[in-house]
Amino acid sequence: MNAPALALAAFAGLLHAASIAWPWGGEPLWPLQVLSLSVLAGLLLRTPSPWRATWLGAVFALAWLAGSFWWLFISMHRYGGLAAPLAAAAVGALAAFLGLYTAAAAHIAVRWRSGVGAAWPALFAAGWLLAELLRATWFTGFPWGAAGYAHVDGPLAALAPWIGVHGMGAVSAGFAALIAQLAMGAHGTRRASGIALAGLSAFVVAAHLVPPGDTRPLAQPPLSVALLQGNIPQDEKFQRGTGVAVALKWYGQQLREARADLVVAPETALPMLPHQLPDGYLPAILATYADAGRIALVGVPLGSYEEGYTNSVIGLRGGEIAYRYDKHHLVPFGEFIPPLFKWFTRMMNIPLGDFNRGDVGQPSMAWRGERLAPNICYEDLFGEELAARFQRPGDAPTVFVNVSNIAWFGDSVAIDQHLQISRLRALEFRRPMLRATNTGATVIIDREGRVTHSLPRLTRGVLAGTVQGGEGLTPYAWWASRFGLWPLWLLALGTLALAAGASRRRAGAP
Repeated sequence: MNAPALALAAFAGLLHAASIAWPWGGEPLWPLQVLSLSVLAGLLLRTPSPWRATWLGAVFALAWLAGSFWWLFISMHRYGGLAAPLAAAAVGALAAFLGLYTAAAAHIAVRWRSGVGAAWPALFAAGWLLAELLRATWFTGFPWGAAGYAHVDGPLAALAPWIGVHGMGAVSAGFAALIAQLAMGAHGTRRASGIALAGLSAFVVAAHLVPPGDTRPLAQPPLSVALLQGNIPQDEKFQRGTGVAVALKWYGQQLREARADLVVAPETALPMLPHQLPDGYLPAILATYADAGRIALVGVPLGSYEEGYTNSVIGLRGGEIAYRYDKHHLVPFGEFIPPLFKWFTRMMNIPLGDFNRGDVGQPSMAWRGERLAPNICYEDLFGEELAARFQRPGDAPTVFVNVSNIAWFGDSVAIDQHLQISRLRALEFRRPMLRATNTGATVIIDREGRVTHSLPRLTRGVLAGTVQGGEGLTPYAWWASRFGLWPLWLLALGTLALAAGASRRRAGAP
């Protein structure tokens, strides 16, 4: 293998990781994402062997993915108690495994390159899309760091309500491959690449000009909201003498004293099962919400150790628990133990580490004309699952509410990456997103994906603001609620099938 080419692929992969949320500021950098992917495409155009291309794709993906979620090391080592070498090896192994999809896409991009000629960027984009769909769905899915998140503030953001984050990633891959082919191709190829680049740019411009469905704000006054950020250290959060006592006191006080229409406390804000709470604790909070004019959404585990428990959100209204949402998409190793891996989780100290799973498409909490749709922590990474709530437009959410605890990952770029994920969900569905978190980012995001109110990270406080829900369906909400990601699967597989056929015909030509 060519060592300089591998080193360049690794460097491009690290740039790709940084483009999602710049480590020294947290902002997404879409030009960096396109540049890094253009470097990979250029390397593949210069590579004669599909197997060398496989190594280039694997090295790029290993650097990109490990650079995206390196903070898993913090959760496993600092808070889970796993030895540092094992934690580092686990992060590397996960990145290497997930990178196999990208490696296969790189192999295909070179193996069938001669058969497609100037249409090679379409092959590259289809391979990239298929790799990302596999990463997003197989083995419960872990699509963290998908390319589309780098474009939440860029020109491709207009595509979000049409084709979603994975479609945006495919378009960015097409742009990157066209740029590489334009720079490196023969004269005839460059001409075709220039025409295709102009056509793709026109498609993006059209997305800015055409309204994405009949979406609009609700015709009613906004709600006042109070989002609670307790900033309970993760190594104390489940300790009865420290974090538990602080959480119960502070969240209990804020839930009783807040006067906003809607109060939201983050994931496991009350870090105990209901029967473990002090006598009279929950009834005292419920009494505060006996007035029908105010409600609260509170993160709390529900159930028992004997019969199983869920990571849940309860809705307090009218002096009772009037609503319940159970987390569906659980985190492997952190919230459920995959088969054959109990030996691994036994080496870590993770409280409440084996939750039961809720259903997809659970109903929203209806109140004062709004339909509030909770999701817990990284569930907002799976737009197609949030889309299941839009199958019946009359019951579709008007506001998303994400409750999270990113304290597992310290003061790392995970906070910024998760913020960009939530912003893109707001763009896809044209719905505001409220985020109440333990350590950040606690923010209010409007239906255009803009942060309108925010709290400083790693502080204890209450974010006060307003939110106005939205209604109507974006194209993405319409097709993803009915078909999931299948339209994108068919697009990727269909394009690859055409490329394979063209390659076979060319190979068989005299």
